[in-house]
Amino acid sequence: MSSKMSRRKFLETGAMAAAGLTVVPSSVLGKSFGHTAPSDKLNIAGVGVGGMGFANLKNLESENIVALADVDWKYSDRVFKYFPKAKKYYDYRQMYDELGKSIDAVVVATADHTHAIIAADAMTMGKHVYVQKPLTHSVYESRLLTKLAKKYNVATQMGNQGSSAAGVRQVVDWIYDGQIGEVTKVEAFTDRPIWPQGLNRPTKVDPIPSTLKWDLFIGPAPMRPFNQIYTPWNWRGWWDFGTGALGDMACHILHPVFKGLRLGYPTKVEASSTMLLTDSAPVAQKVRLVFPARENLPKVAMPEVEVIWYDGGLQPFRPEGVPAGKNLNDAGGGVIFHGTKDTLICGCYGKDPWLVSGRTPKSPKTQREITLSHEMDWVRACKESPENRVETASPFSEAGPFNEMVVMGVLAVRLQALNQELEWDGENMRFTNIPDNATIRTIIEDGFKIVDGDPKFDKKWTEPMNAKAYAEELIKHTYRDPWKLPDMPNI
Repeated sequence: MSSKMSRRKFLETGAMAAAGLTVVPSSVLGKSFGHTAPSDKLNIAGVGVGGMGFANLKNLESENIVALADVDWKYSDRVFKYFPKAKKYYDYRQMYDELGKSIDAVVVATADHTHAIIAADAMTMGKHVYVQKPLTHSVYESRLLTKLAKKYNVATQMGNQGSSAAGVRQVVDWIYDGQIGEVTKVEAFTDRPIWPQGLNRPTKVDPIPSTLKWDLFIGPAPMRPFNQIYTPWNWRGWWDFGTGALGDMACHILHPVFKGLRLGYPTKVEASSTMLLTDSAPVAQKVRLVFPARENLPKVAMPEVEVIWYDGGLQPFRPEGVPAGKNLNDAGGGVIFHGTKDTLICGCYGKDPWLVSGRTPKSPKTQREITLSHEMDWVRACKESPENRVETASPFSEAGPFNEMVVMGVLAVRLQALNQELEWDGENMRFTNIPDNATIRTIIEDGFKIVDGDPKFDKKWTEPMNAKAYAEELIKHTYRDPWKLPDMPNI
């Protein structure tokens, strides 16, 4: 046995004896990928740190924050000042090249369209990753991160922090205990977006600030001229960079649905929305996903279920028995589980679940209680050996398939002009009922103006595109050179 392996065995044995669980930092043990740190703290790098990434890193400041990468140094200046010892980068790839051997873990909180490539590159280096929601921008990217996490056996967490909270656990416990009976329909909603959507692409070209690397922000997306409307916040409403209100909020609101009903891949999907433009997500949308029956649990069956999503302020009709005046919008959204025995309602993050009947069941607890923050529970998982690791609240083994459900909703919205229910082969990531010769067009700009006091639209459309090819591009984006994802693992 090598001295390295002997040391690993010694450390693991000592930890197990002390705590009954192997909790040994990768930085202590060292890794085949390189670094052996002098302390039991993780060396963490942040990519995309000006917004939510800053909040994540502050929750991780008990560890070593060693590097920060962001394309916008003006937006990130307060973060650089808060972590003055961290090395600063514009390009995460340079950071990986220079510090790859000394970094244990990476926090990714960039625009949606770059989540996948930054996280994938980190995992192929053997780094643990925490990725803000939505996990990825496309179905293919979600599948890739799921498989890479399994292949490299790293600790992962999607940043849907509500999954670590008590509300989600309570919802799951009540469902598993059969308290609401069989669920065949779920309705969920949010009052977002709170940023502009339904916009024409701007025609004005603004000067690029000296503190912003626009080419790096664009990353794998198609290049476009800079306009200040895109950054640092409103990228969420533009299809090339974000996923609209659904991608932003469904990873919070639908998590107790996915987990509590043990969902997998949907089989059918359809959607409708306000005016759909080529570049920008609509102001409001409605999505319906159908999931096949799953294996029954000891106390409740899991029949086919439809999940209906509303955003932009749209809400489902109030279920019978809900008190007049009761606002179902709790913390930015809500979920209604229609069961055969009762109706369960909760807010965003599974917040404050309650039954329309008024009962408060005392169901057995089935879910691990998380006493740490969402971020620090990930740190805990990073420090445990792979053989003894207790999974986080939202590991990629769950968050990956869940995120596929979310971005499937985006697909349905962008394909709504086909005017049909779409059938989905989840295993192979393809639609099975789009005719070979079907075409689709999208609205480039709405051409709205007032003529003699009368509102008029002069819509400009794309040329007809083959619908199958268009759908395939939405499922798996074509990356701009030289950006490239790792190959999909064959596992």
